[in-house]
Amino acid sequence: MARSLFPWSFFSRKPPYIQTRFSYLHMKYLFFSWLTVFVGSWIVYVKYSSYTELCRGHDCRDSICDKYKKGVIDGSACSSLCDKDTLYLGKCFTAKASSQVYSGSWGDLEGVIKCQMEEAPRYDLGNEMEPRKEAVAFNKPNKGTSVERFREMILSHLKVKVGDQANLANLATQVLSVGDANKDGHVSLPEARSTWALLQLNEILLALVLRDREHMPKLLGFCGDLYMMEKVPYAPLYGISLPWIMEVWIPAGLRRRMDQWFTPSWPHKAKISIGLLELVEDLFHGTFGSFLMCDVSATAFGYNDRHDLKVMDAQHIVPEALFQEGIRQQHCEVDEDCLYGADCLTSCDLTKNRCTPEVTRPNLARACKALKDYILKGAPSDVHEELEKQLYACIALRGSAEQMEMEHSLILNNLKTLLWKKISHTKDS
Repeated sequence: MARSLFPWSFFSRKPPYIQTRFSYLHMKYLFFSWLTVFVGSWIVYVKYSSYTELCRGHDCRDSICDKYKKGVIDGSACSSLCDKDTLYLGKCFTAKASSQVYSGSWGDLEGVIKCQMEEAPRYDLGNEMEPRKEAVAFNKPNKGTSVERFREMILSHLKVKVGDQANLANLATQVLSVGDANKDGHVSLPEARSTWALLQLNEILLALVLRDREHMPKLLGFCGDLYMMEKVPYAPLYGISLPWIMEVWIPAGLRRRMDQWFTPSWPHKAKISIGLLELVEDLFHGTFGSFLMCDVSATAFGYNDRHDLKVMDAQHIVPEALFQEGIRQQHCEVDEDCLYGADCLTSCDLTKNRCTPEVTRPNLARACKALKDYILKGAPSDVHEELEKQLYACIALRGSAEQMEMEHSLILNNLKTLLWKKISHTKDS
């Protein structure tokens, strides 16, 4: 049989340019697959490293329990934390190594456990407006200090924090009551040292100042400067919590739209918003002086099952007297150098290159800016226009609340009345 002049193998071969294109696509696919694996692994590694660096709850617990067992400190949660193992640190929410934050359980109670890790006894606007420490010495008050002398220490400290208020003696009595952890009518030296360490923190001070109000979670217990606050069931104020691996890939614009999707019904949002306005009212010329809200963002607040607003992060709610004293020392070249937190901005005095003490916008204006998109979305048509008008008038407020007290109070009351009028006849109220 004659051999074919055109072997079938000739037709089965792919032209060179097809083979080249196939190899190119193959290599391109392999390269991007490798790149995806590499980037993903790197992100996981970075996140894991950050987690292990940030989440040091066991170190905090060991340090606290060591001092408790040596008799240096004492508190209502010490025995449960260090002896009975009935106070547990759960999921880590720490964002900064200096302040450890965990979910916690203590018997039937659920809450948030916080523990301080660093200290530098100075006020630095670039960081925090409260003392920080490398390791708490727990050496104040000194051995032999009487209860009366300790009360004087507390009063002097409160004057520095909130100014010379007429009723600071009542606040000092509250502090001593909290310090008497075992309720035996006597504050021991270890209890006093724990109380003094806690009193340095803005959140604890605010919890005492707003003790009879619903906006601040309750202090459930403490040991040294480790303490447990009441759990806030729903946080942040609006939005959805996603696994960090998803957060990395979602664009900021889409993330903001997603947050708006996951909000309560409008009547519930109205009640939560009224809570924020009432908090502003409590902090403006309150019982123990005025406080500034220097981070009015969704992550700083939450709410409970009854849709009562709760403060989640009080780190940037600072006494006005303390803020003004600290900001005066701040060197500046432009106004932006005089910013504390996300929202407390003053102006720069270029003749002295120092920041002026008065904030440019009051708490109410900052709160209204945070509420604008939240409360206007889904607002009933019969109140939408008036609500928008009131919110923009509120956002336009300038200067300190003291300088515009009447206008401040009028806008605050108008907004509360408008929202209450719309929901007062519903079960949501």
